[in-house]
Amino acid sequence: MRQIGNMVRFSYTRQKEPLGLGHAVLEARDMVGNEPFAVLLGDVIMTGERPATRQLIDVFESTGEGAIAVVPVEREQVSLYGIVATDPPIERDGRQIYRIRDLVEKPKPEEAPSTLAVVGRYVLPGEIFDYLERTEPGRGGEIQLTDALRQLAKERGLWAVICEGKSYDAGDKLGFLQATVEIGMENPEFGEAFRAWLRSLKV
Repeated sequence: MRQIGNMVRFSYTRQKEPLGLGHAVLEARDMVGNEPFAVLLGDVIMTGERPATRQLIDVFESTGEGAIAVVPVEREQVSLYGIVATDPPIERDGRQIYRIRDLVEKPKPEEAPSTLAVVGRYVLPGEIFDYLERTEPGRGGEIQLTDALRQLAKERGLWAVICEGKSYDAGDKLGFLQATVEIGMENPEFGEAFRAWLRSLKV
């Protein structure tokens, strides 16, 4: 923690009411201004040799347009996620990326336009704040980031990227346990001892 504290300077704002993810992002406008920025949701853990955010930044710098991380999921699971509708993939800098045509929040399996689910990593232009300010509250009186992203995709452009590495839904109890065990086993300091302890368990 001390090492991280020496690397960066932290500023924060507080969302005083749970008015949606879009509202939470909008609360950061005074600090971000019109600069591009990244959104990382704390209940999603992503591992890999190249950080997912770095991969999205590369796409943003290459295209000049926003980029969001997606993962393929089973069709039975699409109702748990925001799902993207895309054009066929194109090759860019040695990887396939998808231009987003639309986003659908938690569709029924038979209504989902794809099985590519949004997974909590975004690199966005400062203009997203203008879209958020114009976004009307939706279900539960919340301002949905998905609604603003839909307009951004249609008017300015937005890309979906299947990032290298693995993602864990730590907001789900099972996903949290899976992340703890799998990442713990790979820890260079105590991973070997942790693996040995796991093998010793009587299941």
